[in-house]
Amino acid sequence: MKTRVISGLLLVPLLVVVYFGGPLLWALCFLIAVLGFREFAGGFEKIDVKVDIKIGYGAAVLLYIGGYFFPRPDFLLLWIVLVMAASFFSMFQLERKKLADGMATLISVLYVVFFSYHMVLIDRSQAPLMIWLVLFAAFGTDIMAYFSGYLFGKHKLSPKISPKKTVEGAIGGTIGSIVLCTIAGYIMMPDLILQSALIGLLGSVAAQLGDLTASMFKRNMGIKDYGDLIPGHGGVLDRFDSVLFAAPFVYYFVLFAV
Repeated sequence: MKTRVISGLLLVPLLVVVYFGGPLLWALCFLIAVLGFREFAGGFEKIDVKVDIKIGYGAAVLLYIGGYFFPRPDFLLLWIVLVMAASFFSMFQLERKKLADGMATLISVLYVVFFSYHMVLIDRSQAPLMIWLVLFAAFGTDIMAYFSGYLFGKHKLSPKISPKKTVEGAIGGTIGSIVLCTIAGYIMMPDLILQSALIGLLGSVAAQLGDLTASMFKRNMGIKDYGDLIPGHGGVLDRFDSVLFAAPFVYYFVLFAV
């Protein structure tokens, strides 16, 4: 518990990066994408599935640098096509590559690299302050679910995927997310307070699904954590798994409903 709290406090300086946004945020998201991708690839290695690291790193560089100079939706579509093509072409080496290798490469790039890029897209959107709601929905849910589950948890949410998660914790996490996002909306975006509350609700659901998805992969990979970079939390992907799902939801909410 103490280690988790201390490690959590060490992440506070990252909020400064989010506050300033722009190039600093791009650099932070790129770092999370690259480190998270490598951790995810390492998990596949545990079950003898070899992710093509070069494709992953190349895709990350192309997305973050190309996206900076070509901030257009059609660039993202081109990027997705290129990633899919590269993953498929890598399987042409039949004597060295298995079908699972190419599929794992594609999933790793889309899941970690592409999902993380949505933080950048929010920062450049018509409502950049919504980026804070990603953090409140993800981390607020995580913190409140932990304490709610610890105090009131009795009914298992998904025992085969994540034995410690409870229904009570999920409900408490959702309520905490709604409250935090509503308060944030009232302070920073008073004209969007209702949308902020809705993001608190649906963003919490997305964050918890992201957490369960990461746990599902870990169970199948036979690992406890993706890494050990952050004491008490595991790797980068262990800490930001809920953000990876919440960020796309908030971005598309902004795109279509704000």
